Amino acid sequence: NRRSALSGKFLLLVAPWAVLVAYCGFVWLFSPRRVSAAQFFRGGGFREGPPALWVLVFSAAITWVFAKSIANAAALGYAFGWIGGVGYMAYYLSFVVAAAAIWYLRTRGGYQSLAGFLIDRYGPSCARLFLIAIGIRLFNEVWSNTKVAALYFGPEGSGAYWAAAAAVTGFTLFYAWRGGLRSSLLTDVGQMILAAVLLVVVLIAVSPPLAADGLPTVPQGVHMAGVTFLLLALVQVFSYPFHDPVLTDRGFLTDPPTMVKGFLLAGLLSGGFILLFSAVGLYARSAGLTGVPAVSVPMALGLPMLLVFNAIMLTSAGSTLDSTFASVAKLTAVDWPDHRGDPAARHRTIGRWSMTAIALLGNLPLLAIYLGKGVGPAIIAATTISGTMVMGLAPIFLLAFIAPAGPVSFHLAF
Repeated sequence: NRRSALSGKFLLLVAPWAVLVAYCGFVWLFSPRRVSAAQFFRGGGFREGPPALWVLVFSAAITWVFAKSIANAAALGYAFGWIGGVGYMAYYLSFVVAAAAIWYLRTRGGYQSLAGFLIDRYGPSCARLFLIAIGIRLFNEVWSNTKVAALYFGPEGSGAYWAAAAAVTGFTLFYAWRGGLRSSLLTDVGQMILAAVLLVVVLIAVSPPLAADGLPTVPQGVHMAGVTFLLLALVQVFSYPFHDPVLTDRGFLTDPPTMVKGFLLAGLLSGGFILLFSAVGLYARSAGLTGVPAVSVPMALGLPMLLVFNAIMLTSAGSTLDSTFASVAKLTAVDWPDHRGDPAARHRTIGRWSMTAIALLGNLPLLAIYLGKGVGPAIIAATTISGTMVMGLAPIFLLAFIAPAGPVSFHLAF
């Protein structure tokens, strides 16, 4: 019995690393080996043409199925019941809002980026304030995704936890540094396929008990709190997409009709993924499990399911991280200096250095666990208000073509 216990403990320690190695090998198959400066920033394919429709769809979808969103979907299903999953899925209407706004900016104004539009409409200082705001969003994307992925390797602060955080960040930076947005798009295709397969495995595990027992009920007050959350999401979708350059950068890669079609399909795909994954939270409530559902459920179902969840988190974290690095490169090398011509090798060099910087700086909030019992959670909680904080962005973009709009209207809304 002691030998079996030691063997099981050893397997529990080693198996997640085997999953990480397999994940890295899988993603590497999709990563391009060499790209031009134009492909690095614009994601073009053969002869530097625009990416295909389904490349855009899969890429946009998986970048919004990030590790933290998956954990949130399960947690909200656990907290509010089925209405929690529906409420979180409502945020994916952001794809519709973004598609409509970017289509309008491109077809009416001929703009090739949100930064270019802001400079022409409101002035350079307004554009740079906006870029600083989305820079904060990109900064938060790094640590929030590495944290969720690393927790499957060991307790927060353990050696295995820090090693996993470094490994996930380092591998993602490596292939993103080589290929920029082109690497992000191609690896996103593989990551979306892998995530879909793993989701099916999860649903096969949790659906039969839910089908047999029915969806768990929640008290009326809790249900109404979930309804309130749903209404909040429906308000925030008018501003939420504009502070996510990972999404909006993809709105300028293809012609406007293809972009609209791609965004609508991506919203349907990623929103459906989130709704289905909220079944994990429903299962946790039905089974009477405690703790974070994204961890407690696979622990209850055994090692194989724990490894499946580990693979899902690695896939979602990696897809968001490489897109974050690509967006940081574009922000610093192209958007900030307002370069509107073809990117050159020097722009790619600047982009690569900025990727490296954000990979290092973006993980510093993970050290908050050493600042005291209450400081770390407070820092993490403070970063979750971004959806409400950026509601002033809605009029800046959606009402931009009202004649009197100018720098003053930008500053008041911002």
